[in-house]
Amino acid sequence: FGRLGEDLKERKKITIPDLYQMKKDGQKISMITAYDYPTAVLAEQAGVDTVLVGDSLGNVVMGLDSTVPVTMEEMLHHIKAVRRGVRNALLIGDMPFLSYQVSREQAITNAGRFLKEGGCDMVKLEGGSEMAPTVKAIVDAGIPVCAHIGLTPQSVSKLGGYKVQGKDLSGAQRMIDSAKALQAAGADMIVFECIPSALAKAITSAVSMVTIGIGAGPDCDGQVLVFHDVVGFTTRKTPKMAKQYVDLFAKVRKALSSYHQDVKSGAFPAPEHGFAMDAKVVKKLKI
Repeated sequence: FGRLGEDLKERKKITIPDLYQMKKDGQKISMITAYDYPTAVLAEQAGVDTVLVGDSLGNVVMGLDSTVPVTMEEMLHHIKAVRRGVRNALLIGDMPFLSYQVSREQAITNAGRFLKEGGCDMVKLEGGSEMAPTVKAIVDAGIPVCAHIGLTPQSVSKLGGYKVQGKDLSGAQRMIDSAKALQAAGADMIVFECIPSALAKAITSAVSMVTIGIGAGPDCDGQVLVFHDVVGFTTRKTPKMAKQYVDLFAKVRKALSSYHQDVKSGAFPAPEHGFAMDAKVVKKLKI
């Protein structure tokens, strides 16, 4: 870890009880996605509380149109890389589509792999009340769970697109009932994605588990964003619920363009980029 983190200040390893205490104290919780070692180290050095290896890697890393095709092996590959860069933040792994829906036994096995092979502290899965029995089975196996309701990308076809959820009375009540069912099943954390701010506030005050929002207003216990949206390292338009802090894509493109032009013109490599050989040795070469 020290290869990129020598100057990292020592801080306490964040645990699930710490997150509950932060909720109790009214201290907001930060979460960011990471998909590789360098971005994990950057998140760690920034002091982020929790790091999520999201199946959103399908969109921002693999160039897919949705998260549905992402596999367990692909998730584990990225989780292992992130684990090497995360020392103190709580690490959460996103269970991909069909890694937990087929059976509870499959769900426990795959969730266990995230902890045993990937080194996660917690797993995340999508779904409302219908997933409560699965959540309970995973939790009963000793694996902490973060739930996810609202706009659930793995079910975007069923939802009819990327739309705000819970806007009407029946939809909002379904969100409330789901949150309570998932908490009763043992979930310690829940992500609200693209639900009205007032609804997220109401649920946050009604449940004891930690709530994390993305497009759910300021009253959740914490917030999560996709790394690539935050730093502008993406070709897609910044989503409404995200905030871009720097346009890294433009900066990197400019740097690569400069490199390309330097190679074409012969400006790179310059003498200082090469390695010398003793002239006597050169003279003795047989070519």
